[in-house]
Amino acid sequence: MKIAVTSASGQLGSAIVKQLIKEIGKENIIGIARTTSKATHLGVEIREGDYNNREQFNTALKGVDAVLLVSGMDKPENRIQQHRNVIEAAKQNGVQKIVYTSIVGHEENSAFSPIVQSNRQTEKDVIASGLQWAIGRNGIYIEPDIEYIDNYIKEDGIRNSAGDGKCGYTSRPELAYAYSQMLIEEKHNGKVYNLTGKAITQTELAEIINQVYNTKLTYTSLTVAAYEEARKKALGDFLGTVIAGIYEGIKIGAYDLVSDYEKAAGRPHKSTLKIVEEIKKNEEK
Repeated sequence: MKIAVTSASGQLGSAIVKQLIKEIGKENIIGIARTTSKATHLGVEIREGDYNNREQFNTALKGVDAVLLVSGMDKPENRIQQHRNVIEAAKQNGVQKIVYTSIVGHEENSAFSPIVQSNRQTEKDVIASGLQWAIGRNGIYIEPDIEYIDNYIKEDGIRNSAGDGKCGYTSRPELAYAYSQMLIEEKHNGKVYNLTGKAITQTELAEIINQVYNTKLTYTSLTVAAYEEARKKALGDFLGTVIAGIYEGIKIGAYDLVSDYEKAAGRPHKSTLKIVEEIKKNEEK
């Protein structure tokens, strides 16, 4: 069984490749990347594939049995066609199964909703493809919060617009484990899974970081408008709006969901505390 993973040079794509190597061996994995040199360190066959280039995917997916489509990072209005390029190339090449990394979230009522809407359209395209399929809806990654700890300290704690809302955080390794099972096991065909951990508040997140990193962070709630303004100033209009929209979604309950992770992975999702402890341990290696 040959499995191809798109965006193999990215953080999620590379994590999935590494997990699949453990599951079925590197000789059965093909990584696809826009810039192939950025993925050669994975030790598997790497093929060129830019989401904007349908012909590249016609070549990249030759001889492939299943493809993992990692959701693109472009603006919502571009991503639908980019994903369709992969889906159509998969159909043309006789790929049997497609697994898509979608996201949880509301299709309306937050600044993040346009991105969710584009993901839902790709979900529909995957389902309508005529191929076997499985879809994961990723929770919010915990890694960016850990990478931001020094800034949290400088900014006198965690400050955003989530309020008392809860978020079911996950991590790239946790997602990689689930997706490897979804690709390999037929029992997941035709299923849509919410891939999240147990939902926690921002105050609980601060307490977990404090416990693991010996910090003294507290949480301060900002208004949606104030936080969006701050993020736009720091990150630019597009990315600032996206980040602010995520926390607005937390505030309104978009990420406080029943998790399907155990159904997808065959084991419970690790706790947020356990994940943060593992991240710190890896940092110390």
